[in-house]
Amino acid sequence: MPPPAELNNVLLNEPVQTKIEQTAFAVSRGGVDYQVQPLYDYDLVGLVVSRHDTSTGWDYLHREWNDHLNVMDICVIWGNNARNGSYNDISFSSGQFTCNFRASTAEAFAAFDQTAISNNHLLTDQPSLAKIMQKVEVGDQIHLRGRLSEYSHNHGFAFKRGTSIVRTDTGNGACETIFVDSFEILKSSGQTWRKLVWLAAIILIASIVGWFMQPVRFNH
Repeated sequence: MPPPAELNNVLLNEPVQTKIEQTAFAVSRGGVDYQVQPLYDYDLVGLVVSRHDTSTGWDYLHREWNDHLNVMDICVIWGNNARNGSYNDISFSSGQFTCNFRASTAEAFAAFDQTAISNNHLLTDQPSLAKIMQKVEVGDQIHLRGRLSEYSHNHGFAFKRGTSIVRTDTGNGACETIFVDSFEILKSSGQTWRKLVWLAAIILIASIVGWFMQPVRFNH
């Protein structure tokens, strides 16, 4: 991941959350009708340290729950963690609904601010917006605006998920559920290009090896 010197200064800011009074609205995705109840406007800038695409083959819970609205989860750090670079001494991973982290040393754990990290369930019914969010990579610096929301459906059974409204909670229910209005990658980590470079190098090496392994033919 990028060092602190390469982070945009806006990543030092805390998320901005504003209480709103908005009636629930209906959206549809994947053949399922949902009710979304916004609670707060939410503005988040941060560094992506882990990600989970809910359409991946091993994610069975979203399929079983008919939850097609939650298209992506991203685990993001900001503030003190962006300032001190402690994230580079932490390993992060995402489950189907969780963000997990492990420090390499006791010092790294002590330096890491657990109130400056969040796992964000990103909701949208817009295919174009979903496509942008699904392109995000670990190490990307992002800016999103949306609404912290509860959402539900009655497609075969009653389903409802809520949202955290503070950054100080942990465990079940501590994730922010955001109906996303806009999503921007401020700076890409370049991981996609690095993967392509490695792939090109592997193909080149395989081609060279294959050429040398061809049988030798002599002309008589």
